[in-house]
Amino acid sequence: MGIFDKIKEKLSHEFIDIIEWLDYTPDTICHRFERYQNEIKNNAKLIVREGQTAVFINEGQLADVFTPGTYTLNTQNLPILTTLKGWKYGFDSPFKAEVYFVNTHLFTDEKWGTKNPITLNDERFGLVEIRAFGTYAFKISDAGKFITDIVGTDNNFTNFEINEHLKSLIATRFTDTVGEANLPIELYAANTTELSETCKEVMQPEFQSVGISLEKFFIENVSMPEDLKKEIFEYSRIDKLDLDKLTKFKTAKAIEAAAANEGGTAGAGMGMGMGFVLAQQMGGMMNPQMGGQQPPAQQATSMPPPIPQPTQYYYAANGQQAGPVTIEQLSALFANRTINKDSLVWKQGLKDWTPLKDVDELKAFLGGNTPPPLPGA
Repeated sequence: MGIFDKIKEKLSHEFIDIIEWLDYTPDTICHRFERYQNEIKNNAKLIVREGQTAVFINEGQLADVFTPGTYTLNTQNLPILTTLKGWKYGFDSPFKAEVYFVNTHLFTDEKWGTKNPITLNDERFGLVEIRAFGTYAFKISDAGKFITDIVGTDNNFTNFEINEHLKSLIATRFTDTVGEANLPIELYAANTTELSETCKEVMQPEFQSVGISLEKFFIENVSMPEDLKKEIFEYSRIDKLDLDKLTKFKTAKAIEAAAANEGGTAGAGMGMGMGFVLAQQMGGMMNPQMGGQQPPAQQATSMPPPIPQPTQYYYAANGQQAGPVTIEQLSALFANRTINKDSLVWKQGLKDWTPLKDVDELKAFLGGNTPPPLPGA
């Protein structure tokens, strides 16, 4: 072999014969293939493995893109680069171009969350604040667009560099989506699956615009202040209760408590009154459609009119409201000095609380059995 042949062989080895990317970490998204002076010889081998895409960049312009496979680089499979270089009849000398390998496998379990609370206007609770967090998965769907729009000239682009951008995008679009959903505040935490699907559809075009496909999006939790949670739970319980039954039950408990605080004859009277009222109310609760009446088998063929209910009085004792009680029970309370003539009482028909001595039917408590003087006497 002559000296010129040795020089020619030495020079030929300075040019790249095989272009491939083997050494990469799981968080690497894009890697620029480094070689001496960016020179690639004619008929060099390009090896693109599964989960990779190779992109040729010529002087800052996007050229040819290669999916997984093995290629012999010449003018036949470098049509865009051939046009950019102006190779009309092929080429024999080495050419310069940058080659980027893009990792196209699925990047999973990426975290996202709202840095600041989101303010929503709820019809029942007014302005409220919520926070949310979850996970998402993405992959590169358009390697050429991703390199030109995101990577630029970065020789080793990692997952960390794109995640901050994607998390900001997600938080912004999530805020817009929940604001436009206009759901009752308690339904955000109860419908995370439907809300996740809606958010994914809204965000997908934003990801696609830079060559990324949003494959999965999950909302793991929507949280709110603890005091708001308690209000929602209480509201939910009240909404499920039969308020008529609840009122009757509380009335019966109040009468029972009033009777327990009395003593002697008055206490016995209160207890008996409470027993009758409680029996009537509980009968109404058990048979709401029959108004507390006996079952049909025990009723006469002709239904009598309902028995008139005695007037119920409320009274003030020790600064606390008590009752309702009947006039007989009120008389017993007056007799044992639980109340007096100046005690405030109220019944249906009175506009305001009135001293006992000013209620006509209660003046008999004061012992006045003498009739008033005749007019003109």
